[in-house]
Amino acid sequence: MNSTIDPPAIHAAFLSSVDHSALGKIFDAPARERIARTAQFLPVILTPDNFAQHRKEAAQMEVLFATWGIPSELLTPAQFPSLRVVFYAAGTIKSFGRPLLERGIQIVTAKTANAVCVAQFCLGQIILAGKGYFRNTRLCRQPATAVHGASFLGAGLYREKIALLGMGAIARELVLLLRPFQLQVLAVDPYLTPAEAEKLGVKIVTMKEAFAEAYIISNHLPNLPELKGVLDRPLFASMRRDATFLNTGRGAQVNEADLIEVFRSRPDLTALLDVTEPEPPLPGSPLYELPHVQLSSHLAGAFNDDLHRLGDCVIEEFERYAAGQPLLYSERLETFDRMA
Repeated sequence: MNSTIDPPAIHAAFLSSVDHSALGKIFDAPARERIARTAQFLPVILTPDNFAQHRKEAAQMEVLFATWGIPSELLTPAQFPSLRVVFYAAGTIKSFGRPLLERGIQIVTAKTANAVCVAQFCLGQIILAGKGYFRNTRLCRQPATAVHGASFLGAGLYREKIALLGMGAIARELVLLLRPFQLQVLAVDPYLTPAEAEKLGVKIVTMKEAFAEAYIISNHLPNLPELKGVLDRPLFASMRRDATFLNTGRGAQVNEADLIEVFRSRPDLTALLDVTEPEPPLPGSPLYELPHVQLSSHLAGAFNDDLHRLGDCVIEEFERYAAGQPLLYSERLETFDRMA
């Protein structure tokens, strides 16, 4: 009697740029072992440098795992004729996704997992902004304004208005995190329906209303050409006294010159910029000097330990695929043009 176990039927491989350090961090040894339980896994990471040597094996691949730096030039029918799904442990697929979706190849992303990381970062900054922490700590560098009552105190969060610009995956995750704080969430998104807004517990407003009414404004607009510079001088000038603008979206959506002009004349405002355009700001940029503009190095997303969250997300999706179950995070061609 033959007691050997047949190998898994699904052929899978990693696809990466030549520098696949990010891939190694996301898919560590336990993650690879988990995939190998279900897939006949190619032991070599496919890259542009070694692809010619493994062309025959690549032609058998039904599934690919990848992350940032995916070599899109290899994703052709000639190179991967058997490909059915790409499990992409990152967010946007703008740079490579359309041709695959048009061929009927599914793309699963970890944008919902990355959204958790960004939403948690935003939650922390929103809580601190509500307390007036960022302005308070600046004033506490001087003895005269370092005592309670002499320094700045924020409005708080209870029943306050928080505006979210764009209601994609990050903003929706953030809405869930904000629910215990009993505040009002204003939402700016032309694609958000009244029924969706009611379900989320948010109020649909215009961009002008968001900037004029909210105590804290958090940008989550998709990175689309038509949104470049959409956050401009009139909007920043209309912000409430002592309000805070938080940007973890993209720097290009902000008219930087307008923001600088307004903030030079409004020391009561606070800007928390995790993204800028360019990134980082050019040497000599006033953003480095304005005391009420705080910069961080695009750190809201997944890094270090949080990278495993991305890997786990797509591996769980792969296990659903192998079991013949519906995929939860598969992208759709009909929404590609308005993706971030």
